[in-house]
Amino acid sequence: MNRPSTSIHGQWSSRWAFILAATGSAVGLGNIWKFPYITGENGGGAFVLVYLLCIACIGLPLMMAEVMIGRRGRQNPVNTIKSISKEEKKSPHWKFIAWIGLLAGFIILSYYSVIAGQAIAYVFRSFAGVFEGVTPDGAHNIYATLTSDPERLLAWHTVFIVCTMTVVARGVTGGLEKLVTFIMPALVAILLILVGFAANTGDYFTQGVEFLFSPDFSKITPEGVLTAMGHAFFTLSLGMGAIMVYGSYLPKNTSILKVSITIAIADTVIALLAGMAIFPLVFANGLSIGAGPGLIFETLPIAFGHMAGGALFGGMFFLLLVFAAWSSAISLIEPAIAWLVENKQVSRRRASVTAGFAVWLLGLLTVFSYNIGQHWILFGKTMFELLDYLTANIMLPLGGLFIAIFAGWTMSKKSTQEELAITSPIVYHGWLILIRYIAPAAVIIIFLNAIGLLG
Repeated sequence: MNRPSTSIHGQWSSRWAFILAATGSAVGLGNIWKFPYITGENGGGAFVLVYLLCIACIGLPLMMAEVMIGRRGRQNPVNTIKSISKEEKKSPHWKFIAWIGLLAGFIILSYYSVIAGQAIAYVFRSFAGVFEGVTPDGAHNIYATLTSDPERLLAWHTVFIVCTMTVVARGVTGGLEKLVTFIMPALVAILLILVGFAANTGDYFTQGVEFLFSPDFSKITPEGVLTAMGHAFFTLSLGMGAIMVYGSYLPKNTSILKVSITIAIADTVIALLAGMAIFPLVFANGLSIGAGPGLIFETLPIAFGHMAGGALFGGMFFLLLVFAAWSSAISLIEPAIAWLVENKQVSRRRASVTAGFAVWLLGLLTVFSYNIGQHWILFGKTMFELLDYLTANIMLPLGGLFIAIFAGWTMSKKSTQEELAITSPIVYHGWLILIRYIAPAAVIIIFLNAIGLLG
């Protein structure tokens, strides 16, 4: 298989288009939903410092590796790995690492869409004033009413899938690029407005900022360090082929090092801004900072329901959540779309309809796991929990580990130097050490912890 010089799908119009798209892929529910609650559960500032260190030593080198591999292959992840393996005279079986990522992204989108659908429902509920004066029991009942109704949950899941596939069907510049150039500035603007609103809570804003940025190292635990490592890996959309396929649309003269650093910084800043918007509201309303996954759908509505202008700001917050989910969703399915177009010779529109329907169908398992199928238990987990565990704890770590090995050991130094075009030997060899030794070791630790062998 010959390696093409350009992708048949087109390319980003500029490096900023790629940065916005890749940042949109990275910025998702993990930043707005997960980062605040795991920071709350793990002591605040000290956890944030460990997380930042993990982004620099694990996330950044892996992102550079994925972008580099994608741009060098200029095809979908499976064909890219296959053609580079042939070029390097290595086993063609390396292509299976791309299959792991492609399937992981496909599965993740199936349940990601259901959660995003819940966020859409909460946009309307918040703007309508449903949360006004709501009690903790009332907030719980509102969420339970939504999730216990399979038809309602299915409708919102369908809306989100249709919105996602409509964008994907329009291609790289006509769909993906146009969406992210609108959504990312809008997302940042909404987030800054919410931070500005939180700043008006006075001492509570100070308390929230101190919690987020003043480290208390006595609160750091081995489990907290592993959580930070895992989140640094997953928040950048690594190991699922999304960044790799986006890299295949990157212009040749763009610095992979510079755009990767920019994306990592942007992703981290947005996660920190989300914390600055959320924690003051939690403190101001006497809520628990360690509320866990229920922080967004059951705890924050209480805060929005007891503040002036809560309906407006609550609606804006959930709209922010929808935008973040939407920008990530298009990257989760793009590797599968690219594979269908390149390998099955179908139009992009037909590929989008086919893949979208398959994702929607698989999403029914998650929809029903909240209600009529909540007793469908396999390995002690509901269908949603099982899919989440399979992807987050097994498929993505394995994909990330093999990508690190492929970039660091299978590809020759000549190939990586040529593609990365890093002029400083110190910087290049620093990346090589991180991708060959540090990142794989960290991913192995994350994986062993996730499957319970370090517990």
